[in-house]
Parts: sequence; structure tokens; C-alpha cells
Amino acid sequence: MGNRGMEVLIPLVNRLQDAFSAIGQTCDLDLPQIAVVGGQSAGKSSVLENFVGRDFLPRGSGIVTRRPLVLQLISSTSEHAEFLHCKGKKFTDFDDVRREIEAETDRVTGTNKGISSIPINLRVYSPNVLNLTLIDLPGITKVPVGDQPPDIEYQIRDMIMQFICRENCLILAVTPANMDLANSDALKLAKDVDPQGHRTIGVITKLDLTDKGTDVRDVLENRLLPLRRGYVGVVNRSQKDIEGKKDISAALAAERRFFKSHPAYRHMADCMGTLYLQRLLNQQLTNHIRDTLPALRSRLQGQFLSLDKEAEEYKCLNSDDPSRKTKALMQLIQHFGLDFEKRIEGSGDQVDTVELSGGAKINRIFHERFPFELVKMEFDEKELRREISYAIKNIHGIRTGLFTPDMAFEAIVKKQIVKLKGPCLKCVDMVIQELINTVQQCTNKLESFPKLREETERIVTTHIREQESQAKDQVLLSLEIQLSYINTNHEDFIGFANAQQKTSQTSKKPSAGNQVSHSVIRKGWLTINNISLIKGGAKEYWFMLTAESLSWFKDDEEKEKKYMLPLDNLKVRDIEKGFMSSKHIFAIFNTEQRNVYKDYRHLELACDTQDEVDSWKASLLRAGVYPEKTTAESFSMDPQLERQVETIRNLVDSYMSIVYKSIRDLMPKTIMHLVINNVEEFIHSELLAQLYSSGDQYSLMDESPEQALRREEVLCTHAALKEALNIITDISTSTISTPLPPPVDSSWLHSGSLHRRYLTSPLPVQGVFIITPPHPLMHPSFSFSLRFPPGYSVPKKHPAPPAPSLPVHLDAPAPPVSNSTDTTNTTSRLKRVPPSVPR
Repeated sequence: MGNRGMEVLIPLVNRLQDAFSAIGQTCDLDLPQIAVVGGQSAGKSSVLENFVGRDFLPRGSGIVTRRPLVLQLISSTSEHAEFLHCKGKKFTDFDDVRREIEAETDRVTGTNKGISSIPINLRVYSPNVLNLTLIDLPGITKVPVGDQPPDIEYQIRDMIMQFICRENCLILAVTPANMDLANSDALKLAKDVDPQGHRTIGVITKLDLTDKGTDVRDVLENRLLPLRRGYVGVVNRSQKDIEGKKDISAALAAERRFFKSHPAYRHMADCMGTLYLQRLLNQQLTNHIRDTLPALRSRLQGQFLSLDKEAEEYKCLNSDDPSRKTKALMQLIQHFGLDFEKRIEGSGDQVDTVELSGGAKINRIFHERFPFELVKMEFDEKELRREISYAIKNIHGIRTGLFTPDMAFEAIVKKQIVKLKGPCLKCVDMVIQELINTVQQCTNKLESFPKLREETERIVTTHIREQESQAKDQVLLSLEIQLSYINTNHEDFIGFANAQQKTSQTSKKPSAGNQVSHSVIRKGWLTINNISLIKGGAKEYWFMLTAESLSWFKDDEEKEKKYMLPLDNLKVRDIEKGFMSSKHIFAIFNTEQRNVYKDYRHLELACDTQDEVDSWKASLLRAGVYPEKTTAESFSMDPQLERQVETIRNLVDSYMSIVYKSIRDLMPKTIMHLVINNVEEFIHSELLAQLYSSGDQYSLMDESPEQALRREEVLCTHAALKEALNIITDISTSTISTPLPPPVDSSWLHSGSLHRRYLTSPLPVQGVFIITPPHPLMHPSFSFSLRFPPGYSVPKKHPAPPAPSLPVHLDAPAPPVSNSTDTTNTTSRLKRVPPSVPR
């Protein structure tokens, strides 16, 4: 990649930062950047001011930098500064820049040392800078000052971590030389997020303030606490120099003299100082941006596509054109109707795997909850026999009857039919509630328009309530029809003759549902709750219920069967929920007092919710396992009356099974016709008309404040992402325009090591290169090779370079070589000899 292509990378990434900072959004983009980290008074501000060559940062005691400062340095012929929050205003006086930073900081954080993670964006144009972008972060502090919270240290650390934990952030860890490097907060934070040191550049300040006779040469030579990118030493102005307004250019000259003259640092003077640090950061950031561009582009495209559809919808809904609002209203109501229909009728697309939809819940009400409510009402044997006995006695009066009175049968049957009103009306109520819940779930998608949502929910709910009244009237009418005529000629009715032939023993009643002898009725997880702790305690198993047995397995693969329990003589009993238990429990027991499972007389089964318990009870009912009933107490009854009671009981049982079957079939049909189908038709054909007639239809499309904020945020973010993608395209176009030179034949080089690496950055050869003596920082076993483009010959006759010669290989623990075109960063300096030197 050529230099001209590389030069545009930093300014274009600056444009990316501005694009998102302008709308207060980051879009979670990990933009390449350099974060400046250090403790209070470590010299961070002085380093940045030395880069710019101007005093422009706030100074003082305690925490001075209280908001992140995104400092964009741009090489230009003129010198001025601009703030992103003051668009169009140029600052030529850098004292005004300082005052603006202080005012903008106080505007967000207050005047009493508060901090904020909202950055200030400052752009500095100057002929004295290289293109560079740095983020100056608040200095690490230990003790709160003023109104700062007690956890100010952790707040600052969290803010710093928000920046430096990103993989694309280079860390400029600033540490004063008069401090033990092992105690450096900056290096410790950098080590936490960058343990291998790939992203960390060390800066050692205040080299002139170390104790006499001491130095940090081992640190600067990267031998004490080595970093992959090494250390750079700088000498900033002292507090006296700052107060005396010492010119920064003079300070830079003094810094240069310091390194040239200091016996511990003069051998590395060319790799030290502010100017070298600025060039190094420019080079490192440029290379870093180049390496991260592909992943950055992918993230931008992903976020742009995820917002594209939503942004287009907002653009359409935001129009003030009444026809657009009308069209949007019609589309929303149409989508509401389709959503309601899918939730009720079922749909193959977008299947909810978390909870049951409205239609599935109504199906459970029809075929599980309602039959179970009927059976619960049916089984009060003691009361029923007493009623039959009283009916027979009251019909006979003072006489002793010789025959079983059919009037007693009709009286008892009608009373049992009247009792069906409760379960039938409860079934209607449960279905209505599920419909209303479904309407509310569907209107949640209209929350962007509160008036439209409220009006839609009101109109549809009102219509559902109207249909509820009609459905209940129809249910009551059906029961009145049943009461109006007791059809003893029904083909399924056993009649008096068969009833009298039945024995007095209680026979097993017909199943409440359709049974298939060997089919699986239900499968699911249940917990056996009454196993003692000694035997393992409560444990969850996979249960399978058929018409003949209840089996449980170790897991749902059904390979390891634990037990199979026949359903003969089993009943279901309710168990109260324990005080400390979160489970809902029911029990299965044997009516003949036999053990149900091993040495347990009953089996306690637990579910997470009461709905699951009711569902399992309904499934057991289908298998013929009924709820526990109160056994009829024997009371004084002569043998003839006892036979009459048993006959009437058998007749009632037979006739009510016919009624139950009819009601179970008729109830779902009645509710479907009068409520569910009617509501669906109303939504599709009448809802829109009623919305228009309810008032000003345009006000229905007024957005909620939250939605207006969301729309603005989405549209701004979408626009910023679009601009960012255009910027990325510019970067690609700019940086690919200069191709790499073709590879050259390097077979003429002497192979001094089996493991050899080469400097891969192309050097613009216009003469002969002479290798100078080794650099002081170079490891004794460090080596390198030169590649020459085609057309250049290897020098044949030329004076040998000064001793000592340079042994070759790079596998020794030396500082890594960067793939940069800046030759100042190599570990050996190359001097170009004029072309006049003979080849």
C-alpha cells in the first residue's frame, strides 16, 4: 500500500467518528483509535499539547479531564481548532479552546468535579502536526474530591475500560519516570485488557525528574516490562515552564538536547522525544486502521441492513400527506386482522415456541378444561343418592310405593341439567378472556400510535362483549331445550328394565372423552414428589399416559422405563400446595387401599403451574381415572327403597351421559359460531369503518413521544450508517489505488539461519544503501535483509560498512519489526547514498 493511500486513512476515520458523534450515537462500532491512559499528573495533557504545539488543555489540581476528549489532529497549511458541538465556528485563539472545553465539560458534568462518558470532539488543523486521532481519558484517581461520589475511582476505571477493552483501540499508557513501573495504573489497566501487549504503546514522561544517578534505560530498551510496541521517552515542560509561558517549540528543542546529552539515553536519542512519538503513533494508527477496515465494513453493513426496513417504514409514516396516513392506517388494521386470525386459527409461519397462542389455549378449554369441569360437577355421589331418596319419598307421600316413580327420575335429571349452567357459562367466560388477551397482544404492535391502539382495542373488545352476551343466551337456551323434554326413547338410554337388572355395585362410569385402548393420550415431565430424601428425594421423570396405564421413564428418549402403573381402580385426589413449595401437586391412589408404587399408598405428582395440573387431570379423565368422590354413607333405608334409589341412580347416570355428550359437542360449536368466527368477520369487514366513524381519523396516527424519539433515533442512525458506508467505500478506493511492488528474487542473499524473516516494507531505492553500525536497542543476534525491485543490481564494489558487522537472525527476543514504510521505525538505520556512487 503506497503512502499516498495511507495518508487518507486517519482523516477518513475521523469522518466516521464525526458522523456518529454528531447524532450522539456510536452504533457499537469499534472504530480504530488511540486512547491515552494514565494517572493524575502523569503528563498526558503535556504530551498532547506538545503534539499540537499550543497550550489548549485545562490545567489545575485534582481531576481536570472529566470527559473523554476526542482530539483529531489534521495537517493543514492554516492553524485553527473546531468543536463538533460548535459547527461552523473556528477558534484561532487556543486560550478560547481551553475555555470552551471547560464550559462544555461543566455543561454536562456540573462544576464540582463530576465525570461523564459523553465525549467532546475537538479537531485541530495545523502545519505542525501529523494526522492523528487520540482520546484523552480522565486521569486515574484514588480519593473523591468535592461532590464526587465515593466510588469515583471505579467510575473512572469503568469509563476507561469502555474504550480500551475494544480490540480496535490502541492504548497509549503514560507513566512518569519517577514512579515505579510495577505500580503504574496505566500499564496495569492495559495489561488487564491486552495481556499480550499487542495494542499497548508505553510512554515514559518526566525523565528529567528522576533522582540523580538513576535512569529508566532498562524500561526504554524494552527489557524490564517488555511491550510488543515498545516504549518512547518524552520530556515535558515543568510546572514552572508552563506558568512562565515557555514556548513549546523551545521546550521541544530542550527535550532534544536532553536526549542527545544524557549518557543513559543519547545512544537512543533518535527513537525518543515528542516528535518521534508523534510519527510513531501516526504510523501505528495508520497501519491499525488499514488492518481493521474489512471487519469494520462488515459491521457497518450488518447494522445498516438491520435498520433499513424499519427506517423505510418510518419515512412513510412520517409524511404529513393525509393520503399517506390513510394508507398507513389501512395497512395497520389489515395487519392487525391477519395477526389476530393467525393467533386464533394457527399458522405455519413464525410459530411461537415459548407459549401457547390464543387458538391453542381455546382448544384446551374446549377439550380439557370444560370436560373436566363437567366431571367435577358430576361426582357428588352422597348428595345425589340423598336427593333421589328424598324425591322418591316425597312423591309417595304417606303411602308406601310399590313401583319406582319415573317422576323422581325426571326431577333428578332436570336438577342435574340445571347444574350444567355453571360449567357452561364458565367455559364461555374463559374463551372470552382468551379472545380479549389475544386482541391485546395484537394491539401491542400498534403501540407506536397510542390513540389508534386504544380505539382499536375498545371497539373490538366491545364487540366481543356483545357476542359474549349472545353466546351465553344461546347456551342457556340449549339447556332450556334439554329441560323441556326428557327423551327416554333415546337409543343410548338404558331404560327401566336394564336399570333394574344392574347390580347394586358401583360400576365404572363411561369415559368422559373418546378413548382408544392402546393410543397415547399424553406425554410430559412430572415430578414424583413424595419419595423420601433417603431414597433420593423428589425427582423429575418423563411420563406417558395411555388408556390402560401410566408409565414413566428416565428421560424423554423413552429408553429406560422406570415403572408402569395400570389404571384399574385408580382415582385422582387434590393435594394442597406446601408453604415452601413452588410446585402444584395432585395425587393418584388406589380405591382398594393397595400400594400404588412400591410401598407407597399414593403417588404425589407435581407440576410447575396449576394449568399443567388441570391439563393432566383432564388427560387422566380421558383415560377413565376420575377425581375422588365422597363415598355414600349408609343411612336407614328399607330394601325396596334402596333398590328404587339404585334404579333411579342408574337411569340418571345413563341419561346424563347422553346430555354430557351432547353439551360437550354443542358448546364449542356455539362459541365458535357466535363469538370467534363473528369477531374475525367483524375485524375484517367492520373495524376500519368504525374507526373512521369514531372521530378524526388523522389524529389516530399521532405518534407517541417514545415512538417519535425512536423514529428520530433510527432515521439519524440509518443516515449516519449510510454515510459511514460511503466513507468506507472512499477508503477502499483511496488505499487500493497504489499497488504493492512486485516480489523480487532474493536468492542472492546469503542464508545465515534456517529461520529467517525479512523486512517486507518496500524501500524506494534510488541509489546504494549503506548499513550503519547496529542501533543501541538492537539485540546482538538481530538481523535483517534488503529486497531490491527488479532492475536494480546488487552493489559489487563498495567499501565495507564500519565494524561491527551485523549477524543475521530475527528469532531472538528482540523488539518486533513493524511493516511500516517509515524507515525510522526499523531497528537499523538506512542511509541513502547519492546515485553518483558507482554501482
